[in-house]
Amino acid sequence: MAWTLDARLPVVVVTNPAALAAALAAGPPAAILAEMPVPPLPSGFPPREDFEPSLPHAAACGCCSGRPPAAVALDRLFQARVRGQCPWFERVVALAPTPAGRTAVEAALTCDAVTEARFRAAA
Repeated sequence: MAWTLDARLPVVVVTNPAALAAALAAGPPAAILAEMPVPPLPSGFPPREDFEPSLPHAAACGCCSGRPPAAVALDRLFQARVRGQCPWFERVVALAPTPAGRTAVEAALTCDAVTEARFRAAA
């Protein structure tokens, strides 16, 4: 029997706040990656980072270093997790209501080497 272990954090993509609440309730502790503008969320939600689905700056500018905004937001979540700056989470639920937002999350998971090393699309 072959054993495989993928220790990367799974990322589940949902398209509305109701699906977000259901996904958060359905599994182990999670963080939220949210496409801006973020709808009002009830208090008590887990750690959250927001992203713009499109780059507002020129490619490879000093503040973004050319990385996709969703990848930068996932990086901030991961860093907060490992530094103990937020409660521990075992997965990420991405609230991406627009096609551009879903594309941004997918691009981060497949085209950014750092993000690919830390996160994976949930099965």
